[in-house]
Amino acid sequence: MVLFYVFAAVALINCCYFLLFSKFSFLHPSESSSQGNAPVSLLICAKNEIENLRKNIPLWQKQSYPNYEIILINDASFDDTLEVMEQFSEQDTRIKIVNVENNETFWASKKYALTLGIKRAKHQRMVFTDADCSPAGDEWLGEMASHFSTDKQLVLGYGAYEKRKGFLNKIIRFETMLTALQYFSYAKAGMPYMGVGRNLAYTSDLYYANNGFISHVKIPSGDDDLFVNEVATGANTAICFAQKAFTYSAPKNTWKEWMHQKRRHVTTASYYKPQHKFLLALFYISGFLFWPLAILALFASWKLTLPFIIARMGLQYLVFGKAATKLKESDLIPILPLLDLFLVFLQLSIFISNSNSKPKRWK
Repeated sequence: MVLFYVFAAVALINCCYFLLFSKFSFLHPSESSSQGNAPVSLLICAKNEIENLRKNIPLWQKQSYPNYEIILINDASFDDTLEVMEQFSEQDTRIKIVNVENNETFWASKKYALTLGIKRAKHQRMVFTDADCSPAGDEWLGEMASHFSTDKQLVLGYGAYEKRKGFLNKIIRFETMLTALQYFSYAKAGMPYMGVGRNLAYTSDLYYANNGFISHVKIPSGDDDLFVNEVATGANTAICFAQKAFTYSAPKNTWKEWMHQKRRHVTTASYYKPQHKFLLALFYISGFLFWPLAILALFASWKLTLPFIIARMGLQYLVFGKAATKLKESDLIPILPLLDLFLVFLQLSIFISNSNSKPKRWK
């Protein structure tokens, strides 16, 4: 019976997390606010991104928002990124260029490049994305900016990945959806802990009041999630999940590339606040333990165990399915249990890999 009680405790912990995630999954879309028109600075940091800039700068220029500037930050590129930026800036006075050269103190540091870009921005409200991120449409900037208010100085958006063939693509999109489900839900619960630089906004007042990235400037990554983890509160954070506010990026094409990316993200998470690290670790550990314990408990007493498995799986499927629909990933719904199980064991391998070595630079 001890085994069953341990299994039941793990299953209940899982269900508690799913109930927390339901704060986002069942959130009514009417919580999105209407567009404002306060001036906005759009900042994009690029390192060797010629093709992506040629594709996306015209999309950023076409935003329907009435008053914004575009800050293009060339982060010590060794290709013709700067030349491409200059070509566009010659035709559009809204485009400002910040050309960053490497120095010994901040070698290959995206945070250093972003800091110089933020200093150049003339508007208090700032929206950030990456050079490889395409906005969902010409209302993206306005939708993100509309969530700023006197109290809300930080806006968490959703950075999706393009749909492509193959199981790797499904895993990438599922992991991205699950991450968003968590950070949106924690934010709604008054405990924001991270955001993604592919789609993020905050004010210069918030940035300067917290000394920018200074507390984690020596950590190669984390210009998005570590900054949010440090400065976000339940009172100053808003979430933006309307489809027209999404950004879309090209996913990694190989398992090796994606695993390297996820290893870097996991390394950054080790610098989160203690309460966030505990809650995130408990979620992944309890998710990993559920199936081995479920199998063992079924052999011990299937009549007691089976109802717990059904209840836990049913709640997870409902909450994850609603989130997948909300984030336009409905094609993942039929295989959600398989994706979840596969991702749990994949993340375990990432943790083991990171215990031996850690990726360092952002590019």
